[in-house]
Amino acid sequence: MKKDIHPEYKQTTIRCACGNETEIGSTKENISVEICSKCHPFYTGKQKLVDSAGRIERFRRKYGNYQDQKKKE
Repeated sequence: MKKDIHPEYKQTTIRCACGNETEIGSTKENISVEICSKCHPFYTGKQKLVDSAGRIERFRRKYGNYQDQKKKE
């Protein structure tokens, strides 16, 4: 590595709005995030599906039999 051209790499803490803290190495100090893997709905399994104007049902009606037709072939 060349000297004096790289940013200083140091241990820092990432703090989430939910209270979770993680120690990592970074060039930035004291990083704050709004959401992390401890509170994100995808990782916690509490994901909610928002159906606006019946789009999901319309999709299922239109393409619901697609898997059945593919298995028959």
